[in-house]
Amino acid sequence: MHPFFNGLISLGDPQLIIVLLVSTLGGVIIGALPGLNATNGAALLLPFTLSMDAVPAIASLVAIYCSATFAGAITAILINTPGTPASATTCLDGYPLAQRGEAGRALGLAVVSSTIGGVLSVVCLMLAAPFLARMAYHFAPPEYFALTLFGLSMLASIGEGSPLKNLISGSLGVFLALIGVDMLTSVERFTFGSNDLYDGIGFVPVMIGVFGISELLVQASLLNKKRETVKMKAIKLPTKEDYREVWKAILRSSGIGTFIGILPAEGATVASMIGYNEAKRWSKSPEKFGKGAIEGIAGSEAANNAATGGAMVPTLALGIPGSATAAVILAGLMVHGVRPGPSMFTEQADFVYTIFWSMMLVNLAFLFVGLTGAKIFARVTLIPIPILWPCVFIISIVGAYALDQSMFDVWIVLISGVIGFFMRRYGFSVVPLAIGLILGEMLEQRLGQSMVMLDEKWWLMFTRPLAFVFFLLTLIALFGPYLWGKIIHPFILKIKS
Repeated sequence: MHPFFNGLISLGDPQLIIVLLVSTLGGVIIGALPGLNATNGAALLLPFTLSMDAVPAIASLVAIYCSATFAGAITAILINTPGTPASATTCLDGYPLAQRGEAGRALGLAVVSSTIGGVLSVVCLMLAAPFLARMAYHFAPPEYFALTLFGLSMLASIGEGSPLKNLISGSLGVFLALIGVDMLTSVERFTFGSNDLYDGIGFVPVMIGVFGISELLVQASLLNKKRETVKMKAIKLPTKEDYREVWKAILRSSGIGTFIGILPAEGATVASMIGYNEAKRWSKSPEKFGKGAIEGIAGSEAANNAATGGAMVPTLALGIPGSATAAVILAGLMVHGVRPGPSMFTEQADFVYTIFWSMMLVNLAFLFVGLTGAKIFARVTLIPIPILWPCVFIISIVGAYALDQSMFDVWIVLISGVIGFFMRRYGFSVVPLAIGLILGEMLEQRLGQSMVMLDEKWWLMFTRPLAFVFFLLTLIALFGPYLWGKIIHPFILKIKS
């Protein structure tokens, strides 16, 4: 039977259904809490998935990703505070609508737009799968090495810091990946005689530290901040007039979000900004934006949820995370022994399609959850920070210890959290560090395999067309912006003048 149908049949597993529904509810709660987002939620959940099989484990992380991205709209509309960065543009029109007594209408539009955007992105994923499967036949260790190197070059544009700071952060992650014993030569590196460092530094403790503990330290400065929620009677489904006004914005932003999500180093936040701007640009009434335009909500929410599906394309097909949360999912794939890459679509096609169908179910599930329970979930925004974040701290520590019942992992979490806090304080994004740690190990393995395959003649990699293309893209990613800004663009302006 075709993997497409095998993946659909897998949803008949009661355990998988329960995991998806519980993760969806958890994701909505996490996304609705200001300060927490999909990345934090996935990082905190990751250690607890190690006791699961690969399919429900990854499905639960994907469910957190999709539902938390949507749930950010709840706080964006009701308290003018985006639950996730991807919902920042939703505040611009969602909160003015809520102030006018139309919070239910705004949330209804957000739920429907998010669902449509998410579903369409998953459809695009399924349509792209056969093409990705054909790509697998052209990949060998040299191509994988060049691809991973290209992924590392994208670290410059990941995160909120400057390109230079992002590269420094990513380089730190790559350095951490070198700690331990070289699998090919059995040489110890940077272990300093410690048996705990023999196997290197694990992905999971670092993820929990840089995304969970560092955020806790940041939120410690907001202890006295009070939040007020706009009163809402009930969620209202969009009317025919609403659909007539926003359907073009939804479809346009769904396409934009999927495309932006596919681009390595981009994500839902960038997608929502572009989706919102395009909705305003094509609107017949752009002057209403910022004052309660329903097109603004539709454009933002359709785009950020579509990006979740798009981000899974480079994550699964190339092993390059399409967003910060996708980096955590990539770490989950690796700790469960699943190696991402084009070969997944041939060797583990059933697994891939099961994840696709799980994403489809989650997008439909939070449609129901959002329409029926948004009013209830909005109450979690009133949880005092002095209560919320100690709970997050306990979950982080318990999760870290549960990995191998090792206090060493707990210390890694705490140290990573402190490092992450100071990095963020001084303008360094922690996302490149996490991705550098993952890709650094992959880069080393694929380089070693390439050297064995090519009999130590490394220059032969440049004679392989596909590998050469990725090497060229790497150079463009690293030096293209500089050449354009300093040489090419001034030269063009000089010619025109």
